[in-house]
Amino acid sequence: MRRRHTVTTGKVTLERVYGITSLHSHQAEPAELASWVRGHWGIENHVRDTTYAEDASRVRTGTAPRAMAGLRNLALGALRHAGHDNIAAGLRHHARDPRRPLATLGIT
Repeated sequence: MRRRHTVTTGKVTLERVYGITSLHSHQAEPAELASWVRGHWGIENHVRDTTYAEDASRVRTGTAPRAMAGLRNLALGALRHAGHDNIAAGLRHHARDPRRPLATLGIT
């Protein structure tokens, strides 16, 4: 369960989050799984913020913030799938030729 507190309104919301794993129940305790998930998203959020300056984004209305986050996640996933460990370097590499991002996604 995630508990979120909105400071401006004082509203508290609870969100049930599900995850899928290939592990059997005896291979990891729930607390251990939760720790792995938190650690993974902490890294992802750090990469998105440092590489894309996501916290400084001026996109704030409607569904645009969620759409931009989705596009950033798509780019991160595509770069990782293409073998780039350093996302910033991968972005620079793909920026040099406008055909490279499309080729990475399998669009030619």
